Amino acid sequence: MSLSLDLRHDGPPLDFRADLPRGRITALLGPSGSGKTSILRAIAGLLPVREARVTLESEHWDGAGVRLPTRARSIGLVSQHYALFPHLSALGNVEMSLTHLPAAERRTRALEVLALAHVGGLEHRRPHELSGGQKQRVALARAIARAPRVLLLDEPFSAVDRSTRKRLYLELRRLHEQLRNTVVLVTHDLDEAAQLADHLCLVRHGRLLQAGPAADVLNRPRSVSAARLLDIPNVFEGRLTREGGGERLLHWGPHRLRVAALDPALPDGLLRWAVLPSNVLLAHADRAWNSDLENAVPARVREVVELGGEAVVRVQPAGLADAPLQLRLPTRAIRRHAVSRDADVTLCLRSADIVPLCDDAAP
Repeated sequence: MSLSLDLRHDGPPLDFRADLPRGRITALLGPSGSGKTSILRAIAGLLPVREARVTLESEHWDGAGVRLPTRARSIGLVSQHYALFPHLSALGNVEMSLTHLPAAERRTRALEVLALAHVGGLEHRRPHELSGGQKQRVALARAIARAPRVLLLDEPFSAVDRSTRKRLYLELRRLHEQLRNTVVLVTHDLDEAAQLADHLCLVRHGRLLQAGPAADVLNRPRSVSAARLLDIPNVFEGRLTREGGGERLLHWGPHRLRVAALDPALPDGLLRWAVLPSNVLLAHADRAWNSDLENAVPARVREVVELGGEAVVRVQPAGLADAPLQLRLPTRAIRRHAVSRDADVTLCLRSADIVPLCDDAAP
């Protein structure tokens, strides 16, 4: 699916260009007001767009002199608040999307998709008789009833509790394995995007910050803004140099980090960079083998906060009073190695885990 939009309206300006892979779940991740829902509505043909191109494979929905009405687009839409008709049963709500079929076929198909969405047996209940999770399943059944090629989900899980949300994640994944349609999911929840998305688009101020396979985007942000959106706390500045023999070094305060894994095309000079908390290794300062660690940096523990089975550890690298670094460790590791406040430790910053960040103004 190829999507290119340029929108001006009473919200943030939208200038969004991306190719969304066929048969995959793509998440549009960004803060509230970043234009994610506007993108979704433009795909659906629900938002007047001054200049737009929406193409599904070789079929033009918008652009090239074509503007298909919403009813002519092969889409299913699930909104944040379900949008179920309160006076109709679950069965009646699904049948409303199947008015092109004869009545008998309509009922058969509606019952089929209700079962597929795990609400079989609830077809006679009205929305007020359903739980939040059941309402969401009925809305999903209605959206897939016409076998759409594109399924649009606008923050569909935000109105349900955490345990229901987790079950719905699993059910959506299973459903997608069966249907294999293209799914576009709008979310501001990083964990949700990480669990569901095959492909990830980071959206800020109506523009695309970064797109690609979800694992690549989550682990290798390209800019400071992308790193902030992904809630990566460890963003620093250093100076990149090329030593004799071509070795690349990143000067970070008093520390010289070997960065052989960086792109050789990166120019020398000021470099913003990041490291994920989960990629920072920690050892006791007195371990004999610390000298063998790649990019060993002495530090002092400033804070240890346990959150369930994980601990967030904030450390102060030596000689860098204004550059606290955060890492995450299993709670059992914290207790086993007696990591506590004011303990002296050694950090290991592996070259492969140092992520260079471009300036936000750069493409």
